[in-house]
Amino acid sequence: MKTNGGGGRRIRAFCGSRRARRWRRMAQKKYLQAKLTQFLREDRIQLWKPPYTDENKEAGLVLKDLARKYADKLECCESEVEKIIEEIRCKAVERGAGNENYKTTGIATIEVFLPSRLRKDRKNLLETRLHITGRELRSKIAENFGFQENYIKIVINKKQLQLDETLEGQGVAHNVKAMVLELEHSEEDVRRHLQLDEEEQSEAALKERRIQRTKRGLEILAERAEMVVDPETTPYLDIANQTGRSIRIPPAERKALMLAMGYHEKGRAFLKRKEYGIALPCLLDADRYFCECCRELLDTVDNYAVLQLDIVWCYFRLEQLECLDDAERKLNLAQKCFKNCYGENHQRLVHIKGNCGKEKVLFLRLYLLQGIRNYHSGNGEEACDYLNKARQLFKELYIDPTKVHDLLQLGFTAQEARLGLRACEGNVGHAAAHITGRREELAQIRREEKEKRRRRLESISALKGMGYSLRAARQALHQASGNLDAALKILLSNPQMWWLSDSDSDSSPRESPSQESIDQLVYMGFEAGAAEAALRAFRGSVQLAAQTLAHNGGSLPPGLQLAPEDAASTPSTSPSDSAGTSSASTDEDMETEAVNEILEDIPEHEEDYLDSTLEDEEIIIAEYLSYVENIKSATKKN
Repeated sequence: MKTNGGGGRRIRAFCGSRRARRWRRMAQKKYLQAKLTQFLREDRIQLWKPPYTDENKEAGLVLKDLARKYADKLECCESEVEKIIEEIRCKAVERGAGNENYKTTGIATIEVFLPSRLRKDRKNLLETRLHITGRELRSKIAENFGFQENYIKIVINKKQLQLDETLEGQGVAHNVKAMVLELEHSEEDVRRHLQLDEEEQSEAALKERRIQRTKRGLEILAERAEMVVDPETTPYLDIANQTGRSIRIPPAERKALMLAMGYHEKGRAFLKRKEYGIALPCLLDADRYFCECCRELLDTVDNYAVLQLDIVWCYFRLEQLECLDDAERKLNLAQKCFKNCYGENHQRLVHIKGNCGKEKVLFLRLYLLQGIRNYHSGNGEEACDYLNKARQLFKELYIDPTKVHDLLQLGFTAQEARLGLRACEGNVGHAAAHITGRREELAQIRREEKEKRRRRLESISALKGMGYSLRAARQALHQASGNLDAALKILLSNPQMWWLSDSDSDSSPRESPSQESIDQLVYMGFEAGAAEAALRAFRGSVQLAAQTLAHNGGSLPPGLQLAPEDAASTPSTSPSDSAGTSSASTDEDMETEAVNEILEDIPEHEEDYLDSTLEDEEIIIAEYLSYVENIKSATKKN
């Protein structure tokens, strides 16, 4: 995000706004709720039972005594404490009644958390059976709370609800929490609810196509990484380490990691634009794909840790404080992941990159979110410790705008200036040398990667020229770490790899080999029957048939021998084979559009995720420190 001159005005506007005052009241109430819940748990008080709840489910008289006791302990207003205890009691009674109803009828209760513009003090409960699909639940929520069905997404158990799967199949249970995300938020968007159904359906269909196009674009770019493409003309995604060099990853996990990182970048693009409701589904999709990767792989890259921070940040910015219940697990996971990736006290990171100044912004965000989570969990002292850590890091990372200006005059970008100054502890001269050195280093890495890819293309072409399929050549070279001679030995030692097809299916018909080809193999000394079988197996390739027979003593290995029905098959044509040409260009245009849409949100700078003006963090640190420092005075009776 570019630096702008309106930082001071933004701080004053935020702190003095109606939204900020409402947020402050909500944050303070959340803190009191957490503290009172702690006290009740410590004193083993069950509010849903006598004497706190009578036979008519009403509050007992002793509730006032309890409120007085806790008000004195917290030095808070007694009426405020009594009000919150009553809310906790009512929630417990409702939960008990819901549990009994669920046992009797099988009808589950879901607590629905609405967007901030629709949020009320009362809870929003929805009853449903769990065998329905996600689409049916979305319809119910839309009908009950006044949404347009195609304009909302549902998040349950910290995952985006899948529309075509049942609730049970997605692990949805009784008393679960569901968060509603609106795809549009402006007043103009709200007024669109009154437009004609045809327009709504058209726009909804367009949004759905855009989501599918995003997925397809990521899949195309991920697949290209393993294909033979010309990097000069065909864009593709690659995975690099902290220095910018490509990482070799097993093909089985490479695509999942590519998709995870692609969705993460898409979500980060929405975060930059402060479109949190749209960002969250992308981030949750990224989390889902990351979970398909092995633990060892995730420990080698910091992306997974950064994703956890981004998800918790998104929940916080959406004002969904209830979802911060999961924040402790995600933040602990991020902290552990950073330790594995960067090393104890960042020594591995310093060894690789020479400094850790830029990565400190991640720890500032981590400490800030840990402070927020502890505050809303009623842990005032722990919250204060983390927030002070965040404040100290902010002071270290604050950048003098005049230093950024000096580097801009030297031809560097604002992003390079911020990253360079943080890497060099604010020294302009050192930062300029650091940026220049990094530019040269990256240019050298790109040249090396380009040359490596060129050699790989040549090796694949050489193997294809020998008669091997593209798929077999790629697989052998991967196993041989790019060495052509070693790849050829692998292919010779594993004849079954010769049968790998470039198509999605191996069921394409095989032509009867020509008599001329059979005669060539017979002339080489092979039997006519074995020659014909080998030529059928390798679709008429004399070279591959000869190599296979020679390597296996004149006969085909059992794994390459065709079933009778395959041997008898002959090629066939269909009128539809030529009918698809007119749509081919259309499909190609759609794929190009999908890829370009993804590439727009992939940042050019490899350390874009470390660049931040820290304007939002500065505001929030100050806000929450004021909450912690004024816990008593905020609710104390005047």
